[in-house]
Amino acid sequence: MTKIYIYCLFEKDEVLHGVYSSIKAAHRDAIKLCNKGGSAVYLQQGDGVITPTITALRNIFKGALDIKIKYYSDKSHATILKTKLRE
Repeated sequence: MTKIYIYCLFEKDEVLHGVYSSIKAAHRDAIKLCNKGGSAVYLQQGDGVITPTITALRNIFKGALDIKIKYYSDKSHATILKTKLRE
């Protein structure tokens, strides 16, 4: 049985924006959704806040399942959920 991970991207009010098999595409679209204001985009990881990079996101998701990561700026926010495709 193969393991297929999917990344669900949700907009502001938990409205589904898209489902991706690529972490890079999900990250790109999350940045686009949040990059509407005058401030920078940040990635919230547990208690801390870091700069959103694809490497940081991969390291957070490595070995984890059913985890939510929030991107936000002053005007918008988005959430990426990593889960496994189940048969």
